[in-house]
Amino acid sequence: MNFVALLLGLGIERLLTNLFHLREFRWLDPWIDRVHGRLANASMAGAVAGICVYAFVAVLPVALVAAMLSGTLLQIPYFVLAIVVLLLSLGPRDLITETNDYCAAVQDGREEDELRIIRALREGAAPPDSEARIDAVRRAVFIQANNRIFAVVFWFILFGPTGAWLFRVIDLLRRRLAYEYLRDDSVAEPTSFIRAVRTVHGVLAWPSAHLLILGYALAGSFEGGLAAWRAYASRRARDFFVATNDLLDLVGNGSSSQQPLPDGTPPAVVRVREAMQLVIRTLWLIWAPVIALLTLSDWLS
Repeated sequence: MNFVALLLGLGIERLLTNLFHLREFRWLDPWIDRVHGRLANASMAGAVAGICVYAFVAVLPVALVAAMLSGTLLQIPYFVLAIVVLLLSLGPRDLITETNDYCAAVQDGREEDELRIIRALREGAAPPDSEARIDAVRRAVFIQANNRIFAVVFWFILFGPTGAWLFRVIDLLRRRLAYEYLRDDSVAEPTSFIRAVRTVHGVLAWPSAHLLILGYALAGSFEGGLAAWRAYASRRARDFFVATNDLLDLVGNGSSSQQPLPDGTPPAVVRVREAMQLVIRTLWLIWAPVIALLTLSDWLS
């Protein structure tokens, strides 16, 4: 049931681009700000506990409704709920649309739009150098693919709409901090609250991220991806939140085939499209068939 809802949800999403603003959940921002205000000076353990309480309160209504609808009327109400919650949990912004907008801005020479999209993808300031911008956007594509798509799919497959919404609630908290305080994973000496958010988000993102890393290698250059993975293993960051993002970036780049640049096409357009194509292949050629096989063999519902 969850697999069918997943396929329908991913398919329907492409038809609802004009409704993506509903996934921003701006009405949650004041609540998130209050949570941050109360936990800003808390210890690491206290901040983690507070974040867990915040997540529990936010997820409880979805969990209760899912439990009440399960098993009723041939599972149809639950099926509808699962699709709606999945659609709201993906994103909030569509990665394909955003990368297409970036490529169009680069081709048309609209630097202001280009910088705006880079800031949205990176959740931080855009690099001043053009080559650095290409690397930053490719890194953002590989990382945001997990935050916006694959982690949601992973927890949806395991725990249905409750799992998908749980990850989105934690990621909304992480995104709010990133935008409000211009934090990213290179920040020196983050507060205990920010480290707590990173820890909780990192725990939830870790399983899907490592499956995604493997998917990148299988969908692209396996040797290139494996070499990047091995090279990073000897110098990985202590913070596993940073290490996971670094691995997504490095293995994604190692697995992505770098085609010769066609005449007249900006390098940024070619390289970013290569990254996005690898993400799409990983989703539909690796993840979808594996999930289908696990469902057919009764490993998943």
